[in-house]
Amino acid sequence: MNEISINISIAGRKYPLTIAANEEQNIRALSKMINEKMLAYGKQFSLKDNQDALAMFAIELATEYQKISLLLEANAQQTSKEMLELQKLLATVQL
Repeated sequence: MNEISINISIAGRKYPLTIAANEEQNIRALSKMINEKMLAYGKQFSLKDNQDALAMFAIELATEYQKISLLLEANAQQTSKEMLELQKLLATVQL
C-alpha cells in the first residue's frame, strides 16, 4: 500500500496523519467540512469555544450514524425475509 504523510488542521490544531495515498483528497475534504461545520455552529449558537462546536458536531454525526445503522439493519432484515420467501418459492418449482 502506498502511504503518505499529511498534516490537516481542525479547530486551529495541526494533526499529522499517515494515510493511503488514494485517501488524501477525501481526508482533506473531510477536514474542510469539519472546520466549516464548526464555524456554522459557532455563528448559529454564538459559541466562543471550539470544544463546544466540536461536541455539537460530534452529536450531529452520532445521530446520523445511528439513523443509518438502524436503516441498514432494517434493510438487512427485510432482505433476509425476502430471500427466505424466494427460497420457499424455488423449493416448490419442479425441474
